[in-house]
Amino acid sequence: MTSPISRWMSNLGAHATLEEDTFVPGAWVLSLAGAEQSHVNVAHPDEIFYEYLRRLANFVDEVGQPGKPLRVLHLGAGALTLARYIEQLRPGSTQVAVDLERELLDFVLESLPLNHPENLSTLIGDAREVLTHELVDRKFDVIVLDIFSGSGAPGHLTVPAFYSEMNDLLEDGGMVLVNVGDDPPFAFADTQIRALSGVFRSIMASAPTEIFSRKYPGNMILAATQSKIDLGLVERLRAAGPHPGTVLFGADLDGFGKP
Repeated sequence: MTSPISRWMSNLGAHATLEEDTFVPGAWVLSLAGAEQSHVNVAHPDEIFYEYLRRLANFVDEVGQPGKPLRVLHLGAGALTLARYIEQLRPGSTQVAVDLERELLDFVLESLPLNHPENLSTLIGDAREVLTHELVDRKFDVIVLDIFSGSGAPGHLTVPAFYSEMNDLLEDGGMVLVNVGDDPPFAFADTQIRALSGVFRSIMASAPTEIFSRKYPGNMILAATQSKIDLGLVERLRAAGPHPGTVLFGADLDGFGKP
């Protein structure tokens, strides 16, 4: 077994560490400051271990035509688990990864290279500043926001204006995906559903069923689009799991979308 790989992250003020998963051959775990942050199966990128990432991938699968390339923006990079998934299942996709931590992307890509690194661009900086300055002339089929968790999120990344700026970069039929980690009573998730609802025509939420009781902490994936929601899409997402899970939309989200 390979020894863990570590590098100092100047912005974080702590080490990032990559360590082989002892249970899944070919998989690695990324930790920041000792806290597990990402899991990536380099040998089989289509196999996603974290439940919330699997739910994100389910939404990505529904954008465009199966197997056809996508243009994807990742706000928050981690171990590039979702980027590797897309590279594997959507050959020729062009992707941009943005992260505030200057050393993290280099560390991950040097230690665990992509199969086609020429199709990934990396940008260092605040997600909103990069969005409105360096990417203002670009268009994307999918924009993934996977940066914050709960009330500790930077305020400028949680407001309707930020989501409106994402919408400006979204191609027709495209989708914004937001990973929201929260604790009971899910007040932060409420604010994000309201913020997205002020910008997009359709909102969906996917999470373990217990999360929607507001009694247990966890991650909820919010999906926003200007397209009308197809009930067939919702049923496919529900069937895709992970189980037990629920996908809510429309009036079913009222309990989360109202103050």
